[in-house]
Amino acid sequence: MPTPVIVDVVRLASGKGKMGGALSGTHPTSMLVHVLKAIVERNGLDPALVDDVITGCVMQGGEQALNIGRTAVLGAGFPESVPATTIDRACGSSQQAVHFAAQGVAAGAYDIVIAAGVESMSRVPMGSTTQGKDTFGPEVAARYPDGLVNQGVSAELVARDWKFDRAALDEYSATSHRRAAEAIASGFFDKEIVPITVTDAEGNAVEHKVDETVRATTTAEGLGGLKPAFRSDEYAARFPDVEWAIHPGNSSPFTDGASAALIMSEEMASKLGLTPRARFVSYAVVGSDPLMMLTGPIAATQKALAKAGLSIDDIDAYEVNEAFASVPLAWAHDLGADPAKLNPRGGAIALGHALGSSGTRLLATLVNHLEATGGRYGIQTMCEAQGMANATIIERI
Repeated sequence: MPTPVIVDVVRLASGKGKMGGALSGTHPTSMLVHVLKAIVERNGLDPALVDDVITGCVMQGGEQALNIGRTAVLGAGFPESVPATTIDRACGSSQQAVHFAAQGVAAGAYDIVIAAGVESMSRVPMGSTTQGKDTFGPEVAARYPDGLVNQGVSAELVARDWKFDRAALDEYSATSHRRAAEAIASGFFDKEIVPITVTDAEGNAVEHKVDETVRATTTAEGLGGLKPAFRSDEYAARFPDVEWAIHPGNSSPFTDGASAALIMSEEMASKLGLTPRARFVSYAVVGSDPLMMLTGPIAATQKALAKAGLSIDDIDAYEVNEAFASVPLAWAHDLGADPAKLNPRGGAIALGHALGSSGTRLLATLVNHLEATGGRYGIQTMCEAQGMANATIIERI
């Protein structure tokens, strides 16, 4: 059976996901084109050799509709013979793209694949693809007669059940910004970020290469003044024991971004003279309670560890997507994980969460951290809407 390896992984620096953000003037296809071109150029790869491009994107409407992966392949100048598909597993979309790519290589269906992700939350806002319609239908409503909730309320329920108060959530969030700011200052992200030329508010062409969502001056005390974002009279009556502590500062911000990973068989890498950076050890995907939809990473991690025959103590770094501060905190509590290994370069609260791009963004940071520290094993895991999660364990080569 062929062994799938990661040869390279790149990303754009994050842009605030609102009009006026660094990447808001850039078409989402252009963002994806940029990382696709970068990853083949960095590795001297003839794009004609790519068997498939698998792209994660969540809001597949407007400028991101009609298979943006294929559109970007054409825009990147790849041969017309290179196919592409676009997938949606909510926030884990590009992590699932990585799984499909690696599994395809292991099965012998592919020799070389690019797994990618893109999301422009400024140009295709979250929720815009529903067109104001009921997406659940009568059967789901009948199964959950009390009604499901949005992710923010789910984050509040996690904080309630794991007994994380506002101070703990805010302290964790401030640490995320501090770690990310330190990584930027040290030049840590330079290896994974590919600069892109954008147009600023004054109409000037500028190079964007630093994550725009990181706030180096963030403190827990400063976050303490922000108001909870998800309390409503309806939810307060339904969940009277919730303290309502989730706010914009301990949540991931709306973000624009794109990222891509070059995955191929170990044999093909050797044939092309390319040096793999990591190999896949195990992958897992699980479903979980759609009301407590953010707890899936716990079960996904346990499943991936069991498949690998490893314990959490064997893992040198954990990238747990910070959709909300309560998510990684609950994960670390139940796994008995070392807080020092958890999102050591900051997480999505600081670096942003560009939905479809986040899976391969986490992978870029994880690979680089293992290389920088000499670590062997790393895990990444992602909570997903409607109660799902992916987990991936890699080994640095």
